[in-house]
Amino acid sequence: MNKYLSIPELRRKGEYYCSYQERCHAEVYKKLKTYTSSNTDINEVISNLIADDFLNETRFSESFVRGKFKNKNWGKIRLILELKKRSISKKNIEIAMKQINQSIYEAKFKERFNFLIEKFKNEKKIIMKKKIFDYFNYRGWEHEIIFNEINKL
Repeated sequence: MNKYLSIPELRRKGEYYCSYQERCHAEVYKKLKTYTSSNTDINEVISNLIADDFLNETRFSESFVRGKFKNKNWGKIRLILELKKRSISKKNIEIAMKQINQSIYEAKFKERFNFLIEKFKNEKKIIMKKKIFDYFNYRGWEHEIIFNEINKL
């Protein structure tokens, strides 16, 4: 178990934690809570981190959406659910989702869809369709988009 940290020590830990990666308030709170400090101290440190721009949920949510869409091929449904899971406000979710251009979103879907068709080309058609659906469903793409393309096969 960690020892109790003073506010300056806790603040230094929070600054370090926030400096190498964007964080949401919930992540920082959870991390600072591991140092067995009081809620009052933690809330004060979080307020200071926000004031000093170490912690910014709008910046976090925009970065999160860009990264997960680009690197993990997540769809809008999964992105929104993951942001809600991190207690991001509805306003910040809307701002973050504007990071995704609709034409780029559709092009990414087509690119992944064509990749999966090639990958599963030796499977029976029904199995291929299921695997493609499962891939996109798990990553939070809209069912309408998925079924529109699958039905063309």
